[in-house]
Amino acid sequence: MSWAGADQVDIRRLRGHTIQTSDAPRASGAVPRQGQAEQVLICLSHLRWNFVYQRPQHLMERFAAAHRVIFFEEPAPTDAAQPWLDVQEGHGGVEVAVPRIPGWIQGPDVERVQRFLFDGFIRSEGIEDPILWYYSPMMLPFTEHVKASLVVYDCMDELSAFRGAPPELVERERRLLQRADLVFTGGVSLYEAKRHLHANVHAFPSSVDVRHFSAAREQSRPEPEDQAGIPHPRLGFYGVIDERLDIALIGALADLRPDWQIVLVGPVVKIDPADLPRRENIHYLGPKLYEELPGYLSGWDVALLPFARNESTRFISPTKTPEYLAAGRPVVSTPITDVVRGYGDAGLVRIAETPEDFVAACSAALEDARRPEAWLGPVDRALAGMSWDVTWARMKELMECAA
Repeated sequence: MSWAGADQVDIRRLRGHTIQTSDAPRASGAVPRQGQAEQVLICLSHLRWNFVYQRPQHLMERFAAAHRVIFFEEPAPTDAAQPWLDVQEGHGGVEVAVPRIPGWIQGPDVERVQRFLFDGFIRSEGIEDPILWYYSPMMLPFTEHVKASLVVYDCMDELSAFRGAPPELVERERRLLQRADLVFTGGVSLYEAKRHLHANVHAFPSSVDVRHFSAAREQSRPEPEDQAGIPHPRLGFYGVIDERLDIALIGALADLRPDWQIVLVGPVVKIDPADLPRRENIHYLGPKLYEELPGYLSGWDVALLPFARNESTRFISPTKTPEYLAAGRPVVSTPITDVVRGYGDAGLVRIAETPEDFVAACSAALEDARRPEAWLGPVDRALAGMSWDVTWARMKELMECAA
């Protein structure tokens, strides 16, 4: 079967009773704010809202305090005979829209269906001149025809360098940069790579919710059950376990110091779990909720940033760097450019590359953990001016100037 056109599908049937018609009550979290016209922000993201809580979630929840925010994801499969758009209320008052597309629709037809569902949603909801906020240039073809009050490209990562990146991504990013009114980057090195491609580019490195993560400093926190039985010293990492992680370094670290316990928290993505190093002192605890992370951090002696040195990590600015520090954990990282320049040069994070140097840096970090009063002062001063609230406010100012 093939998709022959929008006229073959009834939009009311596609909505599957999930999308409200324009004259029906809106879902919770989508109520216009009193005293101001409702401004709709549509965020187009390759990341799932309920996958890992990171930059998009921090920012969109803050925008949702003043706007109606719709988080439009990449397609997901459905057992239904026809495609439909699944819209649910997510946390923070953000609406999450997922195109559900059956397997018989393939290739370029998928984008045609997405455009039909996207247009049908905008029409049925009476949305006019939304702010379009892109995380993925791949979502440009089915949205670029929409008249927008503002187009923002929040370039969080150099996606073209990631494993499995579609070949057309580079060309679509070029088109997105031509259309965007405003470009943000997820770090300074990424800003340096993009600043010559657009006239209005601004660097916004990853920020931190200090209050949330500083709870890890409380000595009385109960241990998570799956970590409680792991001996000390513990060296921990949380995040997506993918091609950016130096799994050879982790294996070497475990071999060089079998008395150290390495705790890895997070989902395994885009790499074969069979390729991960397996040792008695390496513990894979799986994905955890954002709310659970301080509980795991509080039980670590040292926090790790064991990233590989490859194209996928060339421009990264790990959100977990300030989160680890806010939790009061000494940090050891491989020489990732933004970590070195933002934290290593200031003496806040220890930097090492070879397995032997990484062991030495971790040994020194374990000593730091025993005398936190000697290094937490500079850490807290560095974090004092950082917050997602500040990042959001600065972005909002730039958006108002660009509109």
